[in-house]
Amino acid sequence: MNSSNTTPDLILHRGLFTTLDRANPTATAVAIMDGKFSAVGHDHDVMKLAGKQTKIIDLKGRRVLPGLIDNHLHIIRGGLNFNMELRWDGVRSLADAMAMLKRQVAVTPPPQWVRVVGGFTEHQFDEKRLPTIEELNEVAPDTPVFLLHLYDRALLNGAALRGVGYTKDTPDPPAGEIVRDSRGNPTGLLLAKPNAGILYATLARGPKLPFDYQLNSTRHFMRELNRLGVTGAIDAGGGFQNYPEDYAVIQKLADEGQLTVRIAYNLFTQKPKGEKDDFLNWTKTSKYQQGTDYFRHNGGGEMLVFSAADFEDFRQPRPDMPAEMESELAEVVRILAVNKWPWRLHATYDETISRALDAFERVNQDIPIDGLHWFFDHAETISDQSIDRIAALGGGIAVQHRMAYQGEYFVERYGIGAAEATPPIARMLQAGIPVSAGTDATRVASYNPWVSLSWLVTGKTVAGLRIYPARNRLDRETALRMWTENVTWFSNQEGRKGRIEVGQLADLVVPDRDYFACSEDEIADITAALTIVGGKVVYGAGDFAAFDETVPPPAMPDWSPVRRFGGYAAWGDSNGSGEAVARRSLAAACGCANHCGIHGHGHAAAWSTRLPVSDLRSFWGALGCSCWAF
Repeated sequence: MNSSNTTPDLILHRGLFTTLDRANPTATAVAIMDGKFSAVGHDHDVMKLAGKQTKIIDLKGRRVLPGLIDNHLHIIRGGLNFNMELRWDGVRSLADAMAMLKRQVAVTPPPQWVRVVGGFTEHQFDEKRLPTIEELNEVAPDTPVFLLHLYDRALLNGAALRGVGYTKDTPDPPAGEIVRDSRGNPTGLLLAKPNAGILYATLARGPKLPFDYQLNSTRHFMRELNRLGVTGAIDAGGGFQNYPEDYAVIQKLADEGQLTVRIAYNLFTQKPKGEKDDFLNWTKTSKYQQGTDYFRHNGGGEMLVFSAADFEDFRQPRPDMPAEMESELAEVVRILAVNKWPWRLHATYDETISRALDAFERVNQDIPIDGLHWFFDHAETISDQSIDRIAALGGGIAVQHRMAYQGEYFVERYGIGAAEATPPIARMLQAGIPVSAGTDATRVASYNPWVSLSWLVTGKTVAGLRIYPARNRLDRETALRMWTENVTWFSNQEGRKGRIEVGQLADLVVPDRDYFACSEDEIADITAALTIVGGKVVYGAGDFAAFDETVPPPAMPDWSPVRRFGGYAAWGDSNGSGEAVARRSLAAACGCANHCGIHGHGHAAAWSTRLPVSDLRSFWGALGCSCWAF
């Protein structure tokens, strides 16, 4: 057992710990003191450390994992807006989604909008389509509705069009289109061609929440992430998110000790052709790594210069970056390198990555950039040559599960063969460079980390299309490391968190089923039964609900979709379509560590179902039913 000699604040025992510590890979108990693991070992050793004031949690044989860390999450922007957004993430039918929309319209007062802001794809629906604008108008004749689909389009009903003021005289913005009817009037469909600026600019016209409501909204977004086992994130900034003005909410929560997700934040330039001035100012007024283990500065990006932004929209041809890209990028990177700031750069296509590397290599001739923990984001079509160039310069690659949502579009344009390594994660890992995983939520994909882990392991989109062959899929432990210890390089916190190890920050998750034992098709459905950050229980369900210390007040305002639907897959909707609700209820109520591969957690139903066996409870045959064990 690894331990220190002080009395712990908390002990968790009778668990099945996957520590990811290669020197001590498994354990059954841990002790936590002052927010860090003080002992990791076996029950009989760890329990001896308990004192009179030590809180003890019996895990009853459940699997325990290090807390999940998202390498690319727009958590600050997402938190400001979460309470206003109706989430279609994980909803499996358009009919259910539209029923949710109709119910939300009924309680949303003017002049507020109903917003469905990304995190889903039409391919996840049984109907394999988006709603029509006519259907939106029928459900919401008077309430503005804004629906963002990935980064390719937005649908606005008539009330929203009137609200934003788009008419036949409104010109199309650069790299975007306001689709019009035969008389030149806007139809309500906005297209990114391929730049998503038109979509963001339109969304920004909607009402905002007041400051106190944004505080509440951010707490609820963190709560939703905790419900899914997320304990940390690297915030990638975002369009229309200004520093320091739009960081006041998260800073206040950090100052008051109310963060339940650890955040490292990058600064995202806001001014086309003014990027150099942004970073000259920020490097004077901000210090790299300023802050605490809960909220700290992490460098520049993901936007460094607008001329290097190759927005991914696989419905459109690959964009060519302008001729000035390299010179503008090199200017900004030089500022960052001189000040020892890391950076991250959004890059979808290898053509963009290769040109960015030209700029990085130019700077590296004068100012070595190895050791700065700089990296590319996304890199869906990166080449072997670019991977090797990144390795030579000491960089990393942060991948996200955008292809889980856009794989069908990529295959339609480029073919299944081209999609087999988008991105080539196995090749990246073989090159020995730092590689980690995340979501790029909340707009282009869902914030659910288990969808990403499922994508890494199965190679499937959320609609079930397998786009990756075995050679580009990961085993479950490697995928888990991509979401835990690997991410720490990207925030320069190696050895501080990411494993269940003495001396590391005490962040962990107890999933509602065994990640290593459940079927591949169930990985995406995992939620947390217990989530701990810094030794504090930030989410507890079922047997662990009594330990929960951070339940926020009800979502504000009172018409917030969060009050009715919760978040991913409308988990909070007691009036939703029965199948999904029933599955969640069965899983929450069942105390088993391993559900049945045939019946899930519905063991009682299996015991009472007519099957061609004489003794149902002892059945263990071709169907593989294991309900007898519970």
